[in-house]
Amino acid sequence: MIGVSLNSRFENLEPYLFYFDSLKYVAISDKEAAEKFKKLHPSYVVFTGEDSSLALMKECNKADVFNALIGNCGLRPTLLAMRQNQDIMLSNKESLVIGSSLIKEEAKTSKSHLYPVDSEHVALAKLIKEASERHVDKKNILKYIVTASGGALRDVKKEDLTQVTPEQVLHHPTWAMGSKITCDSATLVNKGYEVTVFEALHKTGGVLVYGIPQFRLPKEIVAAEVSKLEAKGVKFVTDAVVGRAITVDELMKEEGFESVFIGTGAGLPSFMNIPGENLIGVCSANEYLTRINLMKAYLPEYDTPIMHGDRIAVVGGGNVAMDAARCAKRMGASEVYVIYRRSMEELPARAEEVHHAIEEGCIFKLLHNPVQILGDEDGNVKAIECVQMELGEPDASGRRRPIPIEGSNFEVPVDMVIMSIGTKLNTLILDTTDQLEANKRGGIGTDDAAATNRDGIFAGGDAVTGAATVIKAMGAGKVAAASMDEYLSK
Repeated sequence: MIGVSLNSRFENLEPYLFYFDSLKYVAISDKEAAEKFKKLHPSYVVFTGEDSSLALMKECNKADVFNALIGNCGLRPTLLAMRQNQDIMLSNKESLVIGSSLIKEEAKTSKSHLYPVDSEHVALAKLIKEASERHVDKKNILKYIVTASGGALRDVKKEDLTQVTPEQVLHHPTWAMGSKITCDSATLVNKGYEVTVFEALHKTGGVLVYGIPQFRLPKEIVAAEVSKLEAKGVKFVTDAVVGRAITVDELMKEEGFESVFIGTGAGLPSFMNIPGENLIGVCSANEYLTRINLMKAYLPEYDTPIMHGDRIAVVGGGNVAMDAARCAKRMGASEVYVIYRRSMEELPARAEEVHHAIEEGCIFKLLHNPVQILGDEDGNVKAIECVQMELGEPDASGRRRPIPIEGSNFEVPVDMVIMSIGTKLNTLILDTTDQLEANKRGGIGTDDAAATNRDGIFAGGDAVTGAATVIKAMGAGKVAAASMDEYLSK
């Protein structure tokens, strides 16, 4: 007899039913799905409701039958399984991070063995293999709980489940697997360290994926680089906002990471704080580019909501402003205005980016500065009011300071405004990391070797310097990797 918990998506079991000749017990938390399953498979005993996994485990243990929990079963069934000395497969990376402190505490008294595996596919194949090998001797049957994303089992070919090797299923009773580091540099994994990268979004690649448009950096190139890192052993944990889901201190004290590199960038958008910035049709370049680049709003088969403006104003003169303006043209805007308060000579964007934007039809309104955004009776953007500027003496940046010309205000009819006047550091890491010091710019304070005031914590890139370039951030990562290697080698 075998019992299987499917969380809510019972369809995930369909491709695997033929493997379970002696399947009897099934747990499906969603009641509607459970009823549908019972109609299709009346011979099974089906548990449903919020605690269906627990009910299945208890029934299987009472009947002394093999049971497996597949899907996002949660910590309660996991801990119960450990208290019953069941062996556990863990294939969900987030479960390993967020729940492992409780699991490790339970492991002090439990006789369970923890089996971290590459994926739920491997876990299921291993589970089936163990069931078939041990079903003749129920006294020695291993019982597993697989905590994983049930949705990932969809669209898997049956033959994939048989492709399991001993190398893919690691018997590892502890969580300490050598020097563990969170970092975004390949240098460390090449030196033999175990590297884990925590990504706040659902796709790896950071600003290379969500910030830089496809026409400047094809996403296939980034994906290939990520694949190379994964092949070398780098682990990626997505949808993990460090500072919310888990803190830097918890990574080091509870999860066993010996060193941490913070490369969170400076992605908090800045606004001008002028009247009308809360109107419908005003957004930051960060949001606009993320919807297009990461969430593929430019493709009709994607449901990502995005505003399609006809006359768009992009406020700012940096590389990000050029990206936003060129994306707006590709999204169908008939006119795109780049509004910048200084002259072309002071424009901070690279010359080639400006050249391409002009070549593609973007209109540059230089020595102009917005003073307010005007809306219609429904709260939609209808125009942007600007004032003409003239250049005075150089300011602290070395560029000539723009001065408003009195009485020169004018309006530009637009239906969308994209703000691209720079970004600043999100202070989440500083606020949630004990005694981590900031620098004068508000970024994370480091020395020339990328070391912070906290032992074992390093930082680099925009999180330290403020908004800069990808190349500079990559250089900071290499400096930090060398320093971390030196630190860990002591």
